[in-house]
Amino acid sequence: MIASVACLLAVVFGACCLLLAAFIGSLLYMVLLHHRLKPAGLARERALLATPLPPDAELPHVVVQIPSFNEGPVVRRGVEAAARLDWPRDRLHIQILDDSTDSTAEIARTVAAELRDQGFDVVALQRTDRSGYKGGALHEAMQQTPYDYFAIFDVDYVPPTDFLRRVMAVFQAEPKAAFVQARFDFLNPHENALTEMQMVTLDAHLGIEQATRWWAGHPLPFNGTCGIWQRAAVEAGGGWKGDTVTEDLDLTYRGWVKGWRAVFLTSVAVPGELPADTQTWLRQQQRWQDGFRHVSLRMFPVIVKSRDIGPAAKGAALLHLCMSLNQPVLLVGVVCGVLAGLLNPALIPALLTAFVVTVAWVIFCATTFLRAGHNFIRHGEMSPGRFAIVLLRFVGGQVAMVTRSLWVHIKKALAPPKPVVFDRTPKKGA
Repeated sequence: MIASVACLLAVVFGACCLLLAAFIGSLLYMVLLHHRLKPAGLARERALLATPLPPDAELPHVVVQIPSFNEGPVVRRGVEAAARLDWPRDRLHIQILDDSTDSTAEIARTVAAELRDQGFDVVALQRTDRSGYKGGALHEAMQQTPYDYFAIFDVDYVPPTDFLRRVMAVFQAEPKAAFVQARFDFLNPHENALTEMQMVTLDAHLGIEQATRWWAGHPLPFNGTCGIWQRAAVEAGGGWKGDTVTEDLDLTYRGWVKGWRAVFLTSVAVPGELPADTQTWLRQQQRWQDGFRHVSLRMFPVIVKSRDIGPAAKGAALLHLCMSLNQPVLLVGVVCGVLAGLLNPALIPALLTAFVVTVAWVIFCATTFLRAGHNFIRHGEMSPGRFAIVLLRFVGGQVAMVTRSLWVHIKKALAPPKPVVFDRTPKKGA
């Protein structure tokens, strides 16, 4: 009986290894696809950005939305950066979506009043009920204005003055685009090894994954900030919702199944602040992972049942959503492997071999993926030695993330169910 249980656990362990290899192998596929599509993709991006805008008197109204919750003085920097955007003043509208419960609320009101005295249309929309969190704030704010274009910036992002001129040009060429997403850049990438690791991983995500998804016609998730949505797409997707902590991914897929597509720009970058301490970063990653799984479970059956999505696009979407299973599969695999080895020590050599092969494959794919992103965005500016240190920090971060995830899920299993709570990422105003 014990031997049979051990064999069953070993089979589950092997299946988990294969799934992880397939999931991580998709990153290698993205690198290969990236290199094949890059020349045409970049040429298309240049053509879109070169699209002429109409005269200033005919430009559309744009609403800049800046969500804020207990951000402190950094809210002033974000709002003032929005006011510096190069766009006709009578067609630029700024909404501070402030749900703060501390002194940030007064800062938001003060900076809004100062800018109104200078002739800007700035309003601080302050809620006492945080229902829906960021998604709820975006939904309520959109109802307060009749305009059609919404530029969204998390409070710590500082858009360049020409952001609207460049990004709105894309809508002239692609009027049916749901949103146009710009690439993140960073205000503090070299603060420590953690911020350098985040720079490298986000460059790979944005430069390889996001750019390639657009070039290949795959579903392109909104990154939550540094992009412009048009109202028709938001409404077609059912509007912003606050029942998940990844409202950006949720709305993206709800709009995508209705036929709305998006554009990603690699050459338009908006700098923002990276978490510089491990605990803050781990909480952020946990929130993203939980939200990704929530949206995946919600959208998976919708995509499978859809008759309007072709097989190739459907496969790309399902593979993307399945990436949310990385941590659960890893956790199940580790537990089953350890138990199988304890119950039947004779299985240990085979289990170790499968584990080592899987880890080697994961390291190879992840290293190739991260290096490709760094070379594409930063042109390989980091020395090989420093890049190796960043990779070691990446491995340590993944181990810490999985360990924390296991502990969080154990606590959730033992505790009474709780409603979804948005855990903000603190900003220092770097």
